[in-house]
Amino acid sequence: QVQLVESGGGLVQAGGSLRLSCAASGRTFSNYAVGWFRQAPGKERELVAVISRSGGSTYYADSVKGRFTISRDNAKNTVYLQMNSLRPEDTAVYYCAADRTVFLPRAPGDYDYWGQGTQVTVSS
Repeated sequence: QVQLVESGGGLVQAGGSLRLSCAASGRTFSNYAVGWFRQAPGKERELVAVISRSGGSTYYADSVKGRFTISRDNAKNTVYLQMNSLRPEDTAVYYCAADRTVFLPRAPGDYDYWGQGTQVTVSS
């Protein structure tokens, strides 16, 4: 079992920044790829970014490319999502998820473990 806890969400004005954290406990965190997803009201959950087990490979959704950066510190069992130049359309609940079988998993169904989510609200 892996337990994931997100933090760092909040209310920010358009153009501002936030850094989300996903803290893991349980099994060896470095065995898991980690993804950040988001879900806005009335919309499907969508992938934001993924990072491989070592942190050497990443993938970003086109909508966040160049604005968001995913990173990880396996010594601290934590994955981060630095979000810059935030837009109102980035408003959503953000979730982190972990998977140990796929190199850079992109579909929600690929993931075995999920956090409870953290709200990000960007005002215009």
